Amino acid sequence: MSGKFTAAELSLRHFRHPERYRTPARRFRPAAASSWWRSLKRGFGYALAAFVVGSVLSVAVLRYLPPPTSAFMLNRHWEDWQAGKDYRPISQQWVDGGRISPHAYAAVVASEDQLFFQHNGFDVEAIGKAWSHHARGGKLRGASTISQQVAKNLFLSPARNWTRKALEIWFTVLIEAFWSKQRILEIYLNIAEFGDHLFGVEAASRRYFGVPAQQMTPAQAALLAATLPNPLLLKADRPSAYVARRQSWILAQMRVAGR
Repeated sequence: MSGKFTAAELSLRHFRHPERYRTPARRFRPAAASSWWRSLKRGFGYALAAFVVGSVLSVAVLRYLPPPTSAFMLNRHWEDWQAGKDYRPISQQWVDGGRISPHAYAAVVASEDQLFFQHNGFDVEAIGKAWSHHARGGKLRGASTISQQVAKNLFLSPARNWTRKALEIWFTVLIEAFWSKQRILEIYLNIAEFGDHLFGVEAASRRYFGVPAQQMTPAQAALLAATLPNPLLLKADRPSAYVARRQSWILAQMRVAGR
């Protein structure tokens, strides 16, 4: 058999198959872009894991130790700096739960969250009513429980957005999981804002009434609780007619509850 190819055989050897019979060429993807995307995803994963671990550890530690400060206290300094004001110290003094009048506990529960001992951090019924009211065109009303307020005041900013709300839910779940109801109230009363640069029931009681928190009367505790919706506007030392009405209502609720 001859080693030479005929013209017909040569034409077949050099025949190019139509495009539809070819194996599709793999798209070129720059290695640098692919590496950058993987690094970004890896970094996000590490950041998320660090946040979860850090937040869990923070809440777990605060089950036993008093918080050295709160996000709302730091925010007051930030607002002062933004406004170009001189530095003003925060007036706040931590006291253990046993050194707080039982009337203070009763007053904030009566004022802020009467189902506090029944729910697990969220008052679903109150949230539903607030949302329905807003859907009908009304102003969106607050439905935050004391646990949610602790999460917000301690760890988050006063900003109103969905990201902060999601974080508030996360920290509320942790707080309810790690702390007792008594501990939640103890921290709440120690970090709640009662006036301009004034935080905690001990500092507020001494400033407004001249007595430690342990010696507050029911009327004094109800007056402080009456200012909680907006302590910068509602003054315990100069109570408006609205504050006086709220104080009377809180006292009535305390009597109904037997406290």
